[in-house]
Amino acid sequence: MSQPPRTLPPILQRVRFPVIGSPLFIISNPKLVIAQCKAGIVGSMPALNARPASQLDEWLAEITETLAAHDRAHPESPAAPFAINQIVHKSNDRLEHDMQVCAKYKVPITITSLGARADVNQAVHSWGGIVLHDVINNVFAHKAIEKGADGLIPVAAGAGGHASVKSPFAMVQEIRDWFGGPLALSGSISSGGAILAALAMGADFAYIGSAFIATDEARAADGYKKMITESNSDDIVYSNFYTGIHGNYLKGSIRNAGMDPDKLPESDPSKMNFATSEGASAAKAWKDIWGCGQGIGAIREVVPAADLAARFKREFNEARERLSALA
Repeated sequence: MSQPPRTLPPILQRVRFPVIGSPLFIISNPKLVIAQCKAGIVGSMPALNARPASQLDEWLAEITETLAAHDRAHPESPAAPFAINQIVHKSNDRLEHDMQVCAKYKVPITITSLGARADVNQAVHSWGGIVLHDVINNVFAHKAIEKGADGLIPVAAGAGGHASVKSPFAMVQEIRDWFGGPLALSGSISSGGAILAALAMGADFAYIGSAFIATDEARAADGYKKMITESNSDDIVYSNFYTGIHGNYLKGSIRNAGMDPDKLPESDPSKMNFATSEGASAAKAWKDIWGCGQGIGAIREVVPAADLAARFKREFNEARERLSALA
């Protein structure tokens, strides 16, 4: 059976290198987003990282103004578009407010998580933006497109934070059988060779998060960054204990919190809470328990985001040359 024709919306055609930096809960901030976009990759952050809510307006003003100034000064290498992540979960009591602020700045790309809603997608389209929705299986992928999402982010096994148990090969193959739109693959990607492999599988972009935690711009504790550079896939545990949704976490942070990462109990998914009031479980969990993907064995030092992007580009070209020599 032939696959549908591949299409990319104009916004994503402006991305110079096929990487989307994933929105890192608590950690992503305007400095990181701006550095990623200047390097030619999509920078992103969760709207909920701006606390109090009024800070979101300030942050979006900073991002849009800084990137516009960059484009004026460097027309030969314009910045990539940026993205804002919206948690479309019933407990997120800021969604309506944050969407209104994003409308004000005409945010180019919206990444939606933990729920696909047609009204959210329609709102983004009304200001000329596009929606990418992250999914953990083919069933949810179909639902997201049916509700009007423009593209998909298959979150495969080994991804940092909330992740699935599906093989990236299986997820991309199954989705590409029926969907020709934008596809950004997530899961243990932390080298240029892995980025090229994602494209070879059928993705349009690699979706990379954990590697960017170990950058100068990331708003992560120094101990968090250091632990990433000293860890590998054996130091990651997959659990739903902290938020009710299965995800990958650094075992060392769990031990530091006085728990045994190999003996974590199961949690109730209904207890997940992204509300901004006191007692919100998600923010409290990720402050002390550090989400991280399995690909961190390739991350050995804390560097500026621009340097990490440059390394990805160099490794990508080297991997492509190696494969060309085999042809």
